[in-house]
Amino acid sequence: MEQRDNGIICETESVCPVCLARLPAVLEEHRDSIFMRKTCAQHGDFKTLLWRGDPPYKTWSRPKIAFHVSGAWSEISNGCPFDCGLCPDNRQQTCTALIEVTSRCNLRCSVCFADSGTNSRSDPGLSEIRARYETMISKGYTCNIQLSGGEPTIRDDLPEIVALGRSIGFEFIQLNTNGLRLASDRKYLELLKEAGLSSIFLQFDGTENGIYQIIRGGDYLANKTRAIANCRQLDLGVVLVPTLVPRVNLHNVGKIIFFALQNLPTVRGVHFQPVTYAGRHPGVPAEEERLTLPDVMRAIEFHSKGLIRVENLLPPGCENARCSFHGNVVVMPDGEVKALTVRRDKECYCGPERAEVGAARTRKCVAEQWSTWNASPYVPAHGELSLGQWDVLLQRARTHMLSISAMAFQDAWNLDLERLRDCCIHVMARDGRLVPFCAYNLTSIEGRSLYREN
Repeated sequence: MEQRDNGIICETESVCPVCLARLPAVLEEHRDSIFMRKTCAQHGDFKTLLWRGDPPYKTWSRPKIAFHVSGAWSEISNGCPFDCGLCPDNRQQTCTALIEVTSRCNLRCSVCFADSGTNSRSDPGLSEIRARYETMISKGYTCNIQLSGGEPTIRDDLPEIVALGRSIGFEFIQLNTNGLRLASDRKYLELLKEAGLSSIFLQFDGTENGIYQIIRGGDYLANKTRAIANCRQLDLGVVLVPTLVPRVNLHNVGKIIFFALQNLPTVRGVHFQPVTYAGRHPGVPAEEERLTLPDVMRAIEFHSKGLIRVENLLPPGCENARCSFHGNVVVMPDGEVKALTVRRDKECYCGPERAEVGAARTRKCVAEQWSTWNASPYVPAHGELSLGQWDVLLQRARTHMLSISAMAFQDAWNLDLERLRDCCIHVMARDGRLVPFCAYNLTSIEGRSLYREN
């Protein structure tokens, strides 16, 4: 990536945060940070932080050969991001498809990209959900499924929704939940497991009740730990999902990781999500209210006391490299924690990889690592260390490997349409279209949406 004399790294496209009109944008480097700059003729100039500090932006890449959907679901009419469905411009297969089974919620969190609980739209019935499942199967999509909302556990018939998806042919079905009902209703959790639920994607913002007071409006730590205990009894794998908010819980990332390690093999991973300023959020984000992927990586190294270092975290093989990172550690029988992933500044990926190959590998790894502990033995991929004692290592990787990852979702302020075209996490809208996650949840400063509820 060549940098021009005026500090501009590249040109791209974005949207206006006020009117959501498509705009030309540039990425500029200032000292060790990358900013997006764009101008709307009606609403003025906007400058948003994208990347801050090490590892350098230009080194964080993983080249891919684009995959274009055969028989795209929608045509190109108005251009990205207005023709999602998926349109022929999308460059990646669906790795995970989200189905929102309700917009209702039993919490009123201060940040929520879905702005849950604020509309009266009825829940989709089982026949509608069946139609969504069958539509994906008819198109050849045997991707991973995540049931989301709102709060899905508000629905008493959620076990039927899980069983329906399994009967139609989806082998990995994950539940995205705040965990409150799972903590108090063990019978309900048993029904979900019997129906074929594979994994719990558990909202888990920290190990201090004060964090939950600020983000979720109550003391919910005990509920989270009870939900994990119930999952342990039923051999259900759990992924902890902290929403990271500046000055609220970034300091706690190390303790979250230590908590996860202490709760192996039930806890299978920690998936950090820096706060996204879409849906319900506290106003216009200032630069100090942004958390970039390098901020999170460095915080993990510092607050884990070097247990997990920045060099142990890798760019993704599925979505755009600037969207996420991932790494794996394993706890050996003597308690030693070994990092399985190591990145070097000049990482060699032997040339660009076909996007669909990366998507297939990611689907498989997620399904195996995030499910219950008796998943298939783990085989290290490119860039992972040989540690010796392979028989011991492979056995421990089945039960005591923890994945560490993060996903930096985009909002109207920092949306880069080049990144959006590489999206592999798609929401199935009620009209049957598959919409990239960040486009589906995109909202203007006044809360107007392109796709959600439209």
